[in-house]
Amino acid sequence: MTMDENGAQTTGAAQPLSAVIPQVPPDTRLDAVLDVELPLVVRFGRAVMPLRSLADLGPGSVIDMGRSPDEPVELLVGERLIARGEVVIVAGNYGVRITELTGQQVAAELEARTS
Repeated sequence: MTMDENGAQTTGAAQPLSAVIPQVPPDTRLDAVLDVELPLVVRFGRAVMPLRSLADLGPGSVIDMGRSPDEPVELLVGERLIARGEVVIVAGNYGVRITELTGQQVAAELEARTS
């Protein structure tokens, strides 16, 4: 046995991390993050305009979003596409009925389209 710089006795052999940090069941770790709130964005469309057109916008201006009202809207968390859906009315407010959950491949295709 040896002494470290703080006067603590050591055996010279490093202890595994699992011996130092208490083990937490996986379900508990997942529960810790499931209540984290994330911003969900519903994207109806996107447009690119010259600065002059943006400067001319005012009340009553109409912007063509370049999409049909029948096309699904996109649901994003951060910049990641997670689902598509249709706009519905819920108790007098807008809502989205999810029609498709997307995966990594769909998100990559969307990013490639918008780049």
